[in-house]
Amino acid sequence: MTAAKLDPIDLKILDAIQRDGRITKLALAERVGLSPTPCWMRLRKLEKAGIVAGYHARIAIRVVAPVATVLMEVTLASHRQADFDRFERVIRDIPEIVACWSVGGGVDYVLKVMARDIDAYQRLVDSLLEREIGIDRYFTYIVTKTVKDETVLPLADLLPPHS
Repeated sequence: MTAAKLDPIDLKILDAIQRDGRITKLALAERVGLSPTPCWMRLRKLEKAGIVAGYHARIAIRVVAPVATVLMEVTLASHRQADFDRFERVIRDIPEIVACWSVGGGVDYVLKVMARDIDAYQRLVDSLLEREIGIDRYFTYIVTKTVKDETVLPLADLLPPHS
């Protein structure tokens, strides 16, 4: 996969909308140093290229309700492509599983689960095991404190230097 060619103005636009997805066209243009029409055209181009994947509100869930955040490592019993596909298909349909990463190393997947409480998490695990989707082992890590949960990507640090 080749990286998209982004210039410094594109990076400023992306940084600004990451920090404030509700920024007005005029404020965005002022922040990046363009007039509104060219700025808006650049943003539309970034959206059409799939670089801007969506706009979301960040919910402070613990203000709404107490929840348990759990990280779960999963190792499958068998490692055929069909086994991975079956597991991933089931996981995608479970709303409490808010993130799932296929990883290299000693386990196959790391999941982030948001449950009403630990009992609800355990019921979710029991239902996964009953579905026989190939889970051999799993390990549970209860999040006791969130130290950092950043949603703004450090684009300037992740991309190669602009030539």
